[in-house]
Amino acid sequence: MIDLLRTFLSVVESGGVTRAAASRHMSQAAASQQIKRLEQTLDCRLFERQGRRLELAPAGERLLAQARRLVAQNDELLAAMRAPAFEGEVRFGVPYDIIASFVPAILRRFAKSQPRVRVSLVCEDSKVVREQLRSGSVDLALTTETDCGRHGETLRTDRLVWVGVPGGDAHLKDPLPVSLGAPTCVFRPVAIEALGKARRDWRAVCEVSRLEPVHAAIEAGIAVAPLLRSSVPERFEILDSTKGGREARLPALPEFRINLYAPPNMTPAARDLADHVRASFSGRAARTLYNN
Repeated sequence: MIDLLRTFLSVVESGGVTRAAASRHMSQAAASQQIKRLEQTLDCRLFERQGRRLELAPAGERLLAQARRLVAQNDELLAAMRAPAFEGEVRFGVPYDIIASFVPAILRRFAKSQPRVRVSLVCEDSKVVREQLRSGSVDLALTTETDCGRHGETLRTDRLVWVGVPGGDAHLKDPLPVSLGAPTCVFRPVAIEALGKARRDWRAVCEVSRLEPVHAAIEAGIAVAPLLRSSVPERFEILDSTKGGREARLPALPEFRINLYAPPNMTPAARDLADHVRASFSGRAARTLYNN
């Protein structure tokens, strides 16, 4: 049954049987047969064809959340039972800008899988985290960067966006009040360069990388800030061209990569944590693809 549900989810995420079959490393006929078997088992029609794309039927929409939960629970159980029991400590470096968005779920699952491993979280700007990785102060690291360096792998790309408080007017002021990171923040030079090319005068409201003061300035309505789209809290507003960006002359910002650096000489416990990080981003990417 789990195998049938995996194929069902692959068809949902890819929009068709052919691409789902390729992602599942099976023939199109085998994937179609699995969907047929699932429909027969549940005694309902799961998909409807809209042109060249398959769309979820009402029964498929009801099944989707349950299928994701069952597959995730199955994978979590197998990972917990198959994973060797490690001990010791793993020092995990993460920048301020993504720690709240991604890390809690990763650490929660890892703690269940490896309860005898202590994770020491080191929170610094990406440049500092990379330096600590090179010096051996951390064992593995997540970073936000415009490119990817040696021993790194890109887990996701995400656009940097201007953020303000709903109903605020900070983005209309001249000079533009901006909450910027510290000099080591990777977003800082990118934002300053973009404002310079747009010939937009600006002034710094706060210049720290910790998100608490950055968020406080945004929430007070006294500044805008560049943040990754996936890390924008719901209480804030993305200032794109439909929400004041064009009128306020806010320049477009580039995409950044969320990279994982897992050196080849890691301990088994650190290697297992790296696998949890990859799995978390893989599952998140699939959910984002469907929800968008």
